[in-house]
Amino acid sequence: MGISVNGVDIDDSVIEREMAHHQSAANPLKQSVHEVVLRAVLLQEAARLGIEGENEDARIEALFAQEVRVPEADTAACEIFYRNQPERFTSGAMVEARHILFQVTAGAPLELLRETGQAVLSELRAHPERFAELAREYSNCSSGAVGGSLGQLTLGQTVPEFEKLLFRLAPGAMAEHLLETRFGLHIVQVLRRIDGVLLPFDAVQAQIADRLKRAAWQRALHQYLQILVGRADIEGITLEGADGALVQ
Repeated sequence: MGISVNGVDIDDSVIEREMAHHQSAANPLKQSVHEVVLRAVLLQEAARLGIEGENEDARIEALFAQEVRVPEADTAACEIFYRNQPERFTSGAMVEARHILFQVTAGAPLELLRETGQAVLSELRAHPERFAELAREYSNCSSGAVGGSLGQLTLGQTVPEFEKLLFRLAPGAMAEHLLETRFGLHIVQVLRRIDGVLLPFDAVQAQIADRLKRAAWQRALHQYLQILVGRADIEGITLEGADGALVQ
């Protein structure tokens, strides 16, 4: 394929072997090339710095340990996270909810779905007693057969954007706007809720600190990879970002 990193050619056989690990990717060849090139950049940097290891993975890990460092999250940062996202640290919270899903598919343009969803939402705001009826008629979720009922839901059972809305709505309230998730557009109503107990900060501080450190490390790693890739002389391919499978 005529690819080189800092003057060192990458043999096609290396890419062919790598493809065996990326058959589920949207583009196995592109993902494999990205992986091989990024690995070559990292191994060359490790060699330049004199970093050794029993194998390639060990040398790359040692490179990251030496070059990518982030401070521990302090108490103030943990407290801010705790105050801003109390729902993450609430135990026993539960809602009973229902929804109508307008699923996005190749044959259903988003704008048409949005118009339909908005029309149904307007009708429900005027006549909320029709919710079950319209769920059976319009919802693309299996819950439509039971009037859109999702039953009782606790934290962690739905996708984050859906959960965030669910646990913000008051009992009996219907969301004023369509909610967009990876599944499509939703009309959401909470029928009943049980507020949980907020865990004390001391009980979750270590968990928060670990989460913040991991997030900071990922950001620092991404920046480091961007620097290395930008500094390298890569021929035959342009890396689209530097956050491939190697560092997930």
